[in-house]
Amino acid sequence: MPKDDDAWDADASREIARSGPGRPPAGFYGAVPDEKPALKDDGEPDEAEEEEVEVVPVRRQLSLAIAGFAGLLGLGLALGAQTSAPDNRLPYAIVLFGVQLLYLLACIMALHPPAAAATAGISAAVAVVADYLAVNKTPAGLWPLFLVALGGFAAALIGQVFRAEDRSRIKDSWRTTLLIVLGVVGYAIPVLLTRQPVGTQTVIVSSAGAGVALLVARVTDAIFPKPRIAPQVPRGATGVVLGAMLGTLGAAGLGSVLVLPFTPAKGAVIGLVAAVIASVVDLAGNFGEAGRRLAGDAPTFWVARHMRGPLGAFALTAPAAYALAHWYLS
Repeated sequence: MPKDDDAWDADASREIARSGPGRPPAGFYGAVPDEKPALKDDGEPDEAEEEEVEVVPVRRQLSLAIAGFAGLLGLGLALGAQTSAPDNRLPYAIVLFGVQLLYLLACIMALHPPAAAATAGISAAVAVVADYLAVNKTPAGLWPLFLVALGGFAAALIGQVFRAEDRSRIKDSWRTTLLIVLGVVGYAIPVLLTRQPVGTQTVIVSSAGAGVALLVARVTDAIFPKPRIAPQVPRGATGVVLGAMLGTLGAAGLGSVLVLPFTPAKGAVIGLVAAVIASVVDLAGNFGEAGRRLAGDAPTFWVARHMRGPLGAFALTAPAAYALAHWYLS
């Protein structure tokens, strides 16, 4: 064998000896391709390697507590409207002012609008003016409350422009400010309806439909929270659907015992509208909190976090009740 071949064999033997047992030799003959994670056809990692989505557990006692709060709130609105005397609606307005303050506190703590103190103070003043007009304004109509809401929204935005930090957030948070002001004014509408034909009965039916929907949905979540609406949202679709159905049924039952123009069919329509609005608003609160958690924001104070859904639901149900009383029952 030529000398060069002997030298080549010696070098190869040394490489094999250095590589050790069970390891392929380095160099040209021992080169192997680096192992890489399996990729899909589009170059993305396989789904099995992706991080699993955290499933937020459903707390049974908490769901029952929220159900009780929603049921009591709906019962209070209905009984307050029923017991409100023709010329003595101030007690009902005072009770609703307390609910307005609860709603305002929950929204300020949960939504964190710019200039929170100024927004809260202006919204509280808006609540007082709206309640006063709902009790005393003649003729009783929705237009004055709309003007109060518009003026309060403008004043809240003005209060948010003085500090540069708050001013930079107005473009992204004006919807939050509008929601707070409209919700506060919405709780004055039940007082307004008690001064109008079939308005008291409409408040009773809509409050019952929304209250039963939220109560049944939350109780069902405590027992059978499946199928999950989203892994990050501790709610089940069964409760939402069952709540809307039973809320509609309860409103239809009330429609059968109230005076004309109420009928079971008209009661069912009002109950269905109220139940759907209440369920959607309540769910929106859960999705909003889940979004804050995924974004890494600080969690909302737990009382505000869990009260905001039912409080917002009844606040936005009231304008729908007013519209139904004037455009559907009249």
